[in-house]
Amino acid sequence: MADVLTSTTRFAGSSIQKATLVVGIVFLLVGIAGFVPGLTTGSLAGAGHGSMAMLLGLFQVSVLHNVVHLLFGVVGLVAASRSTGSRMYLVIGGIVYLVLFVYGLFTAGHDSGANFVPLNTADNWLHLLLSGGMVALGVFLPRVGARRA
Repeated sequence: MADVLTSTTRFAGSSIQKATLVVGIVFLLVGIAGFVPGLTTGSLAGAGHGSMAMLLGLFQVSVLHNVVHLLFGVVGLVAASRSTGSRMYLVIGGIVYLVLFVYGLFTAGHDSGANFVPLNTADNWLHLLLSGGMVALGVFLPRVGARRA
């Protein structure tokens, strides 16, 4: 039992690691939820704007979209094992979500092959919030061993 507690404490010892662990778990849960009937309604397609599946009746999802969330979650769990990896995951991940937001501005709601993820307006706003939140966590959470004023 002591080994489990020690390894868990070591795994997410700093605030940035804990934040990364939480973000990774949330992405995993969202990825799983995208496959759960009842949480997701409509016809789930592999990819593209043809997927009529809506997570929580709000966010347009597809198998590809859900798999991306699952992979992003797994990367978050791995990154949470080190402070440097955690910071990189949050900042780079936040930039990726900013790029997705901009991409969504041009593709959301369009019946176009370019909307392969698929994205809608709710997804865009969520991606913008995720981007800001992840970058803020990655930049402003204290570094390991940093002195607090």
